[in-house]
Amino acid sequence: MPVLVITGTGTEVGKTVVTAAVAATALAGGRSVAVLKAAQTGVAPDEAGDAEEVARLAGGVTVAEVARFPEPLAPGTAARRAGRPPVHPGEVAEAAAKLATEHDLVLVEGAGGLLVRFDAAGGTLADVAGLLGAPVLVVASAGLGTLNTTELTARELRSRGLELPGLVIGSWPGTPDLAARCNLADLPDVSGAPLLGAVPAGAGTLAPAAFRSAAPHWLAPPLDGTWDAAAFGAREAP
Repeated sequence: MPVLVITGTGTEVGKTVVTAAVAATALAGGRSVAVLKAAQTGVAPDEAGDAEEVARLAGGVTVAEVARFPEPLAPGTAARRAGRPPVHPGEVAEAAAKLATEHDLVLVEGAGGLLVRFDAAGGTLADVAGLLGAPVLVVASAGLGTLNTTELTARELRSRGLELPGLVIGSWPGTPDLAARCNLADLPDVSGAPLLGAVPAGAGTLAPAAFRSAAPHWLAPPLDGTWDAAAFGAREAP
């Protein structure tokens, strides 16, 4: 099944921009792409959510949401406070599987980190990946503190028998500090997975045409891009 689940090590690590970069790169390679937001929180009914932002940046993707809730909280909490039914992993998996019958690639973007709860039963994005048998791409931050959250996420994926093809740094700073530069070597070490890209900080503010042109240069060949981890590390290493 052509599904890739995209999670982060936490909030505000660049999941949506990375999802857009993966989508833009796949589109440039002639593939049809759908983007499914498992649970969109913190937006009003008429506001654009993360899936729409991916479409704005990447271009012609099919966008879908399973549910949205107005408060910027974990999906399970947001659903409870809104008095609405929560999202369940089975619903997300079913929606992704349907999209996969009609598209070459389906990107399922989570909310927050891997174990953010969707419902009172403790359903998570990890459960969605398990139901789909889909690999999980992890988006990590660049700087101090990222090693712990990245290793914990990688350990949880492996404890569930889920595939971790690699990591993408969601926002690589223009002037990286010592911790960020050292993390280029340490992130693969603690996670046991390769770096598959680094998206520059502020990439989401680029004009869509510029974003689409640059996206393949931020991602490694397993994600259909041209980014070279060894060359990047040699250039940025302390």
